[in-house]
Amino acid sequence: MKTRRRKSHFNVAVIGAGAIGADHLASFGLHPAAKVVAVADISSKRGREAAERFGIPEVVQDYRLLLGRDDIDVISIALPNYLHAKVTLEALRAGKHVMLDKPMATNARDAAKLVAEARARGALFMVGQNFRFNAETQTARQIVGRGSLGDVYHAKTSWSRRSGIPRIGSWFTQRRFSGGGCTYDIGVHALDRCLYLLGEFEAAAVSGQTFAKFGPRGKGNGGWGKSEIDPKAPFDVDDLSVALIKLRSGRTVILEAAWASHGPANDANATQLFGTEAGLSLPPVQLFRQTRTGYCTEAVDPLPPLVNPNRMVHFIDCLLGKAKPFVKPTESLAVQKILDAIYVSAATGREVRIK
Repeated sequence: MKTRRRKSHFNVAVIGAGAIGADHLASFGLHPAAKVVAVADISSKRGREAAERFGIPEVVQDYRLLLGRDDIDVISIALPNYLHAKVTLEALRAGKHVMLDKPMATNARDAAKLVAEARARGALFMVGQNFRFNAETQTARQIVGRGSLGDVYHAKTSWSRRSGIPRIGSWFTQRRFSGGGCTYDIGVHALDRCLYLLGEFEAAAVSGQTFAKFGPRGKGNGGWGKSEIDPKAPFDVDDLSVALIKLRSGRTVILEAAWASHGPANDANATQLFGTEAGLSLPPVQLFRQTRTGYCTEAVDPLPPLVNPNRMVHFIDCLLGKAKPFVKPTESLAVQKILDAIYVSAATGREVRIK
């Protein structure tokens, strides 16, 4: 691994000026040691709007114009999934630190190349799994770390919406651009949060099933995103998925994700852990256990955060040497392998063993 001279200030370029790109731009602006100097988007209109909104001095349509600039230290990527691995690899090879929005890639083979390249170049590379950073997850992690649950042997994690497909006809609902549907978009959040709380990412086997029951009928549409709509594009991704994940330790995880479904809540986003001494659920963080006076449900007050709750601010803190990366590339690669296995299992009808 190459070593780099530590700096006290970092210039950032954001690639992608859509809805997630706006979050990147706003978040880097919260750190005094970071300055966004350029934004790239193939849509000059989106690029100009973002630049005006956040006071960015330069807008380009071709992101490659930014990779060769010596004055840019960090590339932050907020692009459609199929471009994640390609642009990240180019940025790493150009000597940049990279902040990448989830999912890491559209297959584990490409994801592994990113991990290897970042390691070889001594670059900071992090996937923006923002659920790890919120107060509930950080509180729950500390409770698990104290041993309050005993031996945690099983977990359930989900994110299900009644009507939340990210605009039918956008890149999200076209496999050639997204690589997958709700599993990649919101299932990855629920999965990463759960595995982080368990402190275990390596899976031994995965059984999964995917469905597309709403999107192909033009139902379940939501309003997320700013990308162009193609009314003639096929809806060829999943709008609901379920998986049973067997971790190498023998523990199990049930994952459910749905952009659209007939459920009891408009938007249900939760993780449950089952331990020998207690159970835990979030959000909000609650403990469930037997006491001398009977069974108890205990609300848990927020604990001091482990890191800054904003993933971009944390990224800059890591570059400054003030924090250690909260999301390791190897963990994101392990998540990618599970996502791959869900789709393979759904396609073949068989359990997939992960090497």
